[in-house]
Amino acid sequence: MEDQHDSATDGREGEGSGFIRKTGIAVAGGAVTLAGLVMLVTPGPGVIVTMAGLGILSREFDFARRRLQSLRRRTNPAAEGDES
Repeated sequence: MEDQHDSATDGREGEGSGFIRKTGIAVAGGAVTLAGLVMLVTPGPGVIVTMAGLGILSREFDFARRRLQSLRRRTNPAAEGDES
């Protein structure tokens, strides 16, 4: 009987940890991206930090992956064929 209870608990922990991971990535990536956008109009490495934030977000979100690829193409046209 304990085995059934443990497997039910494990299933819920897996779903909860996925939500926590996705939320953590969204918050961290959003904060870094926002900091990069602020740095575009203030002194600082805005493009680099924005790309780093999008890189974090792209681990979970397709829209960020597409935006990062687009930004990479614009910032380094010579590396256009290097994407995998």
